[in-house]
Amino acid sequence: MKFGIFGGSFDPVHIGHIQLALACRDQVPLDTVCFIPAAQQPLKQEGPYASDDDRLAMLELAIGGIQQMVISRIEIERSGVSYTIDTLRTIAQTQPQDELFLLLGSDALADFPSWRQIKKIIQMATPIIVIRSGGAEINWNVLADWMPKQRIEQLRQLSIHMPPVDVSSTEIRRRISLGQSINGLVPPAVAEYITQHGLYSDRIHRE
Repeated sequence: MKFGIFGGSFDPVHIGHIQLALACRDQVPLDTVCFIPAAQQPLKQEGPYASDDDRLAMLELAIGGIQQMVISRIEIERSGVSYTIDTLRTIAQTQPQDELFLLLGSDALADFPSWRQIKKIIQMATPIIVIRSGGAEINWNVLADWMPKQRIEQLRQLSIHMPPVDVSSTEIRRRISLGQSINGLVPPAVAEYITQHGLYSDRIHRE
C-alpha cells in the first residue's frame, strides 16, 4: 500500500492543506494520506497556539467524509520536538508492508538540509514535492548532497502540481485576532469550531 505522510502544525488546518493532500492522493496516486500533527516543530520557535485536542478536532472536521484520509496522534503522544525521522521509524516498524511517501510543499524543500538525518529520511520514504502554479522556481540541487542526479530526476518527475492557494495558518490566526472573516480559508466546520471555542482571538496573533 502506498502510504502518504503529511506532517505539520495544522494550527489551524486550512483549505491549502486539504487541497495538497487531495492532489497527492489523486496524482501519485496514494492509497492513504495520513495527517500527523506535530507536538512541536523543530524549525518553529513558537506554537502551536491551539491545544493538541483542538488541532486534532479541527483535522477530524476538515477531513470528515473524505476517502482515504486519516489522522495519527503519533507525534502528539510522543510529545516534545517532533522529528520526521523518529516518526518514519515508528511507522516503518508498525507498517512494514507499506511503501512510505513524505508529502512536502515546495517551500519545505528549501529547509530540507536542516532536517535531522535527512539521508535516512530519503532512504525510508519517497519525498513528494508539491509545486504550486506561479510559485517560486524549485531548487532541486538542495538534494544533491544526499542522492544521485538520477534519483533527483525521478523525484522531479514524481512532483505534484496544484493551483496556487493564497492561505496560511499564520494569516488565518492574524485575521481571527483582528475580527476579520476567514470564510473560504478553512472548511466551514473548522471555522465554526474556531468560533465556538474562541481560538486564536488573543492579541499575540496580530503581531
